[in-house]
Amino acid sequence: MWMFEGSIPVSLPHTTVPLSWRDWDASTWERRWSYRREFEAPADVRRVFVDVDGALHAASVSVNGVVAGAQRGGYLPFSHEVTELVRPGTNLVEIEVDSRWLPVPPNGHPDGSGAVDYFQPGGLTRSVSVRFEPATFIADVYARPVDVLDPAARRVEVTCVVDGPYDGVVMLELRARDGRVIASGTSLTGLSDVELWSPDSPVLYDVVARLETGAERTVRIGFREARFELDGFYLNGSRLELFGLNRHQIFPWTGMAMPDRVQRRDAQILREEFNCTMVRCAHYPQSPAFLDACDEFGLLVFEEIPGWQYVGDAAWQDLVVDDVKRMIRRDRNRPSVVIWGVRVNESANQPELYRRTQEVAKRLDPDRATSGAMLASEYSTVDFDQDVFSYNDYANDSAGARLLPPLPDIPYLVTEAIGALTGPHFYRRTDPQEIQARQAFLHAQVHAQAAADDGYLGVLAWQAFDYDSCNGYVDHSLKCNGVADTFRIPKLGAAIYQAQIDPVRRPVIAPAFHWDAPLDDELMICSNCDRLEVFVNDVRVATVHPDTARFGALPYPPSFVHLSLDEDLRIEGFLGDRRVITRYFSSDRTKDRLDLVADDNEIVADGTDMTRVVLRATDLHGNIRPSATGQVTFQLDGPAQLVGDATFSLESNGGATALWLRATHPGPIHLTAHHPTLGTATITLTATP
Repeated sequence: MWMFEGSIPVSLPHTTVPLSWRDWDASTWERRWSYRREFEAPADVRRVFVDVDGALHAASVSVNGVVAGAQRGGYLPFSHEVTELVRPGTNLVEIEVDSRWLPVPPNGHPDGSGAVDYFQPGGLTRSVSVRFEPATFIADVYARPVDVLDPAARRVEVTCVVDGPYDGVVMLELRARDGRVIASGTSLTGLSDVELWSPDSPVLYDVVARLETGAERTVRIGFREARFELDGFYLNGSRLELFGLNRHQIFPWTGMAMPDRVQRRDAQILREEFNCTMVRCAHYPQSPAFLDACDEFGLLVFEEIPGWQYVGDAAWQDLVVDDVKRMIRRDRNRPSVVIWGVRVNESANQPELYRRTQEVAKRLDPDRATSGAMLASEYSTVDFDQDVFSYNDYANDSAGARLLPPLPDIPYLVTEAIGALTGPHFYRRTDPQEIQARQAFLHAQVHAQAAADDGYLGVLAWQAFDYDSCNGYVDHSLKCNGVADTFRIPKLGAAIYQAQIDPVRRPVIAPAFHWDAPLDDELMICSNCDRLEVFVNDVRVATVHPDTARFGALPYPPSFVHLSLDEDLRIEGFLGDRRVITRYFSSDRTKDRLDLVADDNEIVADGTDMTRVVLRATDLHGNIRPSATGQVTFQLDGPAQLVGDATFSLESNGGATALWLRATHPGPIHLTAHHPTLGTATITLTATP
């Protein structure tokens, strides 16, 4: 365990102050904080490093009371060699984290933390490790697949950075994930049989570089070709519509300090539940665990440097250039990352700065495209040196969302859309049903508009998950523009995403309405079926088909129906003449209940690992009841900690919440939720050694 502020034992990642799920206050964390931990060094150790994956927003590292180095910037890793400060036996590492409002991207605006769209609670928000190395070791491996689409010429060009004296050769191996050696030698050629990486088949390989001394380093790669053209995005030679969302790595209760399992879960939600082909990491390089999962699940990534509109002085701009270097060096082996954002999001044009970032990006990674999100007055390619024009498009009219036309002569990507078009509080679960449903309609509009015109590469809409902020329209410091809430529980807005999957793989019926309140004249049902049969109280009231007139460019357009609220609703989905799915809904609240589900049945009892537990009030068929009220009380038994509130008012978030469990020791864990009228729900999971 680390000792926080001298005497408080904590595990990493860690946020410096207690947080709720909303009502955050930046003044509580904007100060300096200290972390300490002892480590043992063997007598024969040659070289020692302290590696910090993330510390918001600056940090200095000391060993045995002597400062080893400092770093400004909270979203990328840094290392300090501490060999001369380490003695055999017990040593003390101390990290002072400076979480004040510093002139460090994305921060520095004179107006303080409210000038950035997202809260950034301070702390050691990613892992820290002490690393022992021999006198000479491999510090970095850049494994670059070349001529991927030509089996005869396909190869991996490998560049290694060797730290220390060495005059031998570097031996290489390409291994399949099952350990089979595909190729070996001083070069990696003759790779005609490797499989290509894609969203539907995210095949990964390991490149192992080894010195004659035995020191080695392994990186993971995938073979794929990504091209951004005027008529679309091409992956491995085939056009692929970029269909996705933006993602903040901001969570209730912990800020940005969630462990690997939780970070990975976001990628799984985006790819497997929302069927996204791409995510934009807004607005900073995100957790390595999240990006690992993007590689594994086949989720393409738009990765960008820290920043939000503001650009500071010359020293601040030097940090921007350094962020580009560190971001690319960290993640250039990843097949999921296909484009670098090398401009500060929505900033006014800075031609000289962005020429510098472009040059750095192309020098470190000549293959990937570059971009940077533009807004409003920057809808122009004048002094735009990047490869892809990315635009945050919130244009709309009386009919809804209306994307601006693609700019000519440059690949064109919509990197934000929708957001708050139905304001002022966006899309809360507690808002009237017509506002919540409007979110799904607007998201369907922009994706359909882009899919109908090959001049768009696609749309990465705003936003996947609600996030905490004090900028612009907020409710209790929460921005509710996600298609899922801050707990990652889907809202009605997620329905259009849930339906965009081949029905052979998973048939979907996802109504963009709740069957428990007065209904609009026209109700939207998102589905991938050929037709829907709709029954109220067992009487068929409608046969509906996808609305191809308005949404025909979508793979699976939504349908629309007119209904009046009654007791029971049944919707049957058909492929041809075959019924493939049936959904049931009830307005009878006397049969409502609690539903409690954990993401995982097992977690590791290391004091760090966590899993989410979702609590929903539902009808008897398991559909969320957003009008539910009353207090839910949680009781935890077993070797675990509750990360969240032990009581929760259902009306504060429309009948749903979540918390996380962290195991402290091996053993069974039981969590029970109790509500005075909805009853009790219990889950059991296991903490493993």
